[in-house]
Amino acid sequence: MAHTQTTHRPFNILIVGQAGRLQYEAVLFVASLRANSPLFSGQLIVAEPQPGALWDGDPRMSTDIKTALAEMGAQVVPFTSTHFGQSYPYGNKIEGLKTLPAGQPFVFFDTDTLVMAELSALPFDFDRPAASMKREGTWPVEELYWPGYTAIWKSLYDRFGLDFAGSLDLSKPDEYWERYLYFNAGWFYGADPAAFGARFTEYAVSVRDDPPNALVIQPLDPWLDQVVLPLVIHAFGGGRPGPELAGLDGEITCHYRTLPLLYARESDRTVALLEDAAGPNKIKKWLKQYDPFKRMIYQGRGKKVRALFDPNDMPRHEKALRNKIKAAGFWMR
Repeated sequence: MAHTQTTHRPFNILIVGQAGRLQYEAVLFVASLRANSPLFSGQLIVAEPQPGALWDGDPRMSTDIKTALAEMGAQVVPFTSTHFGQSYPYGNKIEGLKTLPAGQPFVFFDTDTLVMAELSALPFDFDRPAASMKREGTWPVEELYWPGYTAIWKSLYDRFGLDFAGSLDLSKPDEYWERYLYFNAGWFYGADPAAFGARFTEYAVSVRDDPPNALVIQPLDPWLDQVVLPLVIHAFGGGRPGPELAGLDGEITCHYRTLPLLYARESDRTVALLEDAAGPNKIKKWLKQYDPFKRMIYQGRGKKVRALFDPNDMPRHEKALRNKIKAAGFWMR
């Protein structure tokens, strides 16, 4: 029997760029991608929401930042918000999918992500979409009169005619949050961004505007994207990522959320790669415009945050990390 070698399909990357913090995170993301994943040859698209009825102000990035992104080989592609906008900015990752070339595999990343190794080496199975498992049991929220995990999740699968039973991790006990398909939306991938984005939009608008009865006391802001993402992935025949993608949220990418959290809890290697990517003068020039980056990376506040913690005795919950950093006066976002 002939041995067939696995070939990695080329793919495009999507991030969202917007005025304020996200535009500086976008510069750092792209700088780290170019430094640490030189073999990535797909299109790198920065989706940029445009001013309109759904935005209070102008969400566009500054012209000089857009120029810097273009010089690093990113394409800034505008899109119009038709469903979300100011009221739910996380909707940008849903509506921004329409900026990608239809029919070409894609990986979406939140901008607060550091690329630390070669992405093109990952064996994505784009016909079986998946998303980040770096999550906590944030939703649904246990309430006094709530109907329970099974009733809530089943009502969502039933709404869209999906196979609820097939989504369950039966190794986890009934009514335990990890039994149910739930992701962090910090990265996800699929075969066709047009189809994926259309389904994501359809489901998100339906749940937002007319939630199933079982969700009546459940908060959907900011969780809507993470409530709907498992349904979209399941609808396209996907599910939990396999061990071959463990490098995402591992050795290959770091979804750091905020720089104080990165300095507090990530490895020495991650900190070194952050500072290397942010080091060149052409990158430093832009990142120093954003005060948290300037103070954390270039003025040594990150090292002071790091000194607060013993890596062998870290707080178990992120809230405790945040509180300790805030108490020392070092919290920034």
